[in-house]
Amino acid sequence: MEAYAASERVLRLKNKMLAEPRYASIEQALIITQTYQENEQEPVIIKRALALKNALLKMEIGVDKEELIVGNRTKGVRAGVVFPESGSSWVDREFETLPVRPQDKFHVHDKDILLFRQQVKPYWENRSLEDVIRKRYGSEIDAIASVVKINQKDHAQGHICPDCKTWLLTGPAELKRRAEVEYVKTTGTKQNFYQSVMLVMDGVHAFMMRYHDLLLATAAQTTNEAEQANLIDVAGICRNLSVSPPKSFHEAVQSLWFLFVVLQMESNASSFSPGRVDQYLYPFYKADLDAGKLTPAKAFEIIECLWLKFNEIVYMRNAHSAKYFAGFPIGFNIAVGGLDEQGQSTENELSYLLLKAQEIIGLPQPNLSVRLNEGTSTKLLQASIRVVAKGSGMPQFFNDKSIIPGILELGIAPADALNYAIVGCVEITTQGNNLGWSDAAMFNLNKTLELTLNHGVCLLTEKRLGKDFGGLDTYETFEQLENAFAKQIDFFLAKMIQACEQVEQAHMDILPSPFLSAVIEDCMEKGLDVTSGGAHYNLSGIQMIQVANLADSLAAIKKLVYDEQKITREILLKALQNNFIGYDIVRAMLLNKVDKYGNDVAWVDKIGAKWARYFRNQLQVYTNYRGGKYHTGMYTVSAHVPMGENVGASPDGRYAGTPLADGGMSPVYGRDSKGPTAVLKSVAELDNNLTTNGGLLNMKFLPEFFATETGIHKFAAFLRAFVDLEIPHIQFNVLNREDLLAAQANPENYRSLTVRVAGYTAYFTELDGKLQDEIIARTSYDAI
Repeated sequence: MEAYAASERVLRLKNKMLAEPRYASIEQALIITQTYQENEQEPVIIKRALALKNALLKMEIGVDKEELIVGNRTKGVRAGVVFPESGSSWVDREFETLPVRPQDKFHVHDKDILLFRQQVKPYWENRSLEDVIRKRYGSEIDAIASVVKINQKDHAQGHICPDCKTWLLTGPAELKRRAEVEYVKTTGTKQNFYQSVMLVMDGVHAFMMRYHDLLLATAAQTTNEAEQANLIDVAGICRNLSVSPPKSFHEAVQSLWFLFVVLQMESNASSFSPGRVDQYLYPFYKADLDAGKLTPAKAFEIIECLWLKFNEIVYMRNAHSAKYFAGFPIGFNIAVGGLDEQGQSTENELSYLLLKAQEIIGLPQPNLSVRLNEGTSTKLLQASIRVVAKGSGMPQFFNDKSIIPGILELGIAPADALNYAIVGCVEITTQGNNLGWSDAAMFNLNKTLELTLNHGVCLLTEKRLGKDFGGLDTYETFEQLENAFAKQIDFFLAKMIQACEQVEQAHMDILPSPFLSAVIEDCMEKGLDVTSGGAHYNLSGIQMIQVANLADSLAAIKKLVYDEQKITREILLKALQNNFIGYDIVRAMLLNKVDKYGNDVAWVDKIGAKWARYFRNQLQVYTNYRGGKYHTGMYTVSAHVPMGENVGASPDGRYAGTPLADGGMSPVYGRDSKGPTAVLKSVAELDNNLTTNGGLLNMKFLPEFFATETGIHKFAAFLRAFVDLEIPHIQFNVLNREDLLAAQANPENYRSLTVRVAGYTAYFTELDGKLQDEIIARTSYDAI
């Protein structure tokens, strides 16, 4: 591949973006509120469509003279959008603290706080998604919160890969025409649906033309001929896209970005993902290249500009959620490589340009992924490794050999399984036809074990949270303990399902999404909104937290308490209740006298797999509110830190309140003493169908490992072993501990330093100190 470098244009745009302060924005909230007030008698889906249309017509927009790709949901970049339909009560509680909270800070304008409380909050009180869920089921959700984190309670559902290919073949004008055809055939709620699609497509057309007009107006005031020519060129692209599908590579990339801007304006949700960009953009690239209209260098600069746009949108969460999703992980996941429709490994020139863009720009978004399989070329593998070696935490790797058989078991059609994409962090989805609800809930298996050992009573608060099926002092055999643990899981699992159903129903009632529905297969054919089950596939994903600590804890109990009887049941329970204070010898035995998960010790690894399997099997009994299946994932985002804060001392020797293992399938840091290959073998004990919602394995290597060609080749062999062992996912931080400590001490000098957190990359200096410490503490490897 020829040498590429960031253009002067891209470097200037990047520096401007990073320098711009991050503010909370209420502009769209005001437009939404006014729209609802003026259309009280309309059905909710029409009000939603009108609110989006008005935002597209009225939101202040801006362009930079050098941009090749334009569009944003606010005039400024990296703004935190207040979205009252989904949540306004939390904004009211936290507005003044946004600039000073520990994680994901936003500046605020005093006048915005005043306007919000005068014009927005009074209308949305008891009407927003957040308030409705709180009223309908809040006490029940609170009752299980120590074990189960229910998500999507104050924001719209994202975690979706829209039908980008169809969007590029149609555009808003054709989608409106299709809705018009169906509108005259139907009545009632279906007619409302098609009317809502027509309304939002009118808004999208106007939005594109607003950029056309602004670009021309800016060009008229520009004296620099190159800048003026660029502005006029991009204006023409916006005009063309408003009435027809893209006809060039540049138009296709701009069209793709408009799609994601509008999705964000409609839903303000995380993890709308473009999917397999190198596959569906390639025909545009190849046609322009063959016609002499495009060079690889120009295509590369267009891609770099798209990469910058992905970093201009962040997601503002409440303070509690920000701890679980730290670092603004908006989750624009792009997948490279993989299998084609015949099951053959595929790659093309675009695959390499996308990798090179990440290598050079090194920013947190998009969340770049590479699909590996037995046929992946050495060229693509080594190109990916060279990007990893740069230390941005990307790309991450997904294993076709593991993932495709797993999702076939869910009833996914073979063609869709071969074409799978990734959304958000590591969640597996099909492209353009799936509301996967992959972030439905997180289930803390370690808290469940704590309650099982302590008669249903929380070690931290001494309050009864679970059922009293006994305690460690009453279980005479390990089998009795396991039986009680199973019952405790079942107890909380049933309550979790009831809460998830309430959340899904509230989304149907309050947040129908006509624009999203228009770009999800089957919704237009059915005349049914995506939140009501209109998508071809309707899944719900639950994360199991955290198999490594669980395996280590149960292994310690089995060996030291029941098999070898070196610690009595009563003594261990007292040690846990006292956070090991006065029980140093007991803790030392738990830490040092029992094998740990992550070291290729079969009996320990099988314990973790056994309980992950049990949880998945019990979950399969249930059907979600849209009539689809529940399935499981094993990833944490950054939840291993706050979820650890909520767990008392555990039998693996962990102190109360300290982080759980990172990732989802990763060992507890510092306990994987046999090297990275042993880690792979331990993780391989987990069945493929346990991680159909996504699995996450985190590893950290020292930069010097990649300094030689020998190191690159060894790492390629390591990734081949990852494929052979059928592990679904792996990702890497390539960093020195000393650099991270320096960034902690002098953050102003390390503003662009990025790290892999758990399924996503974030700026290290923007993470809370506890999460920084946890990342620093992870095991580093210098050899394979």
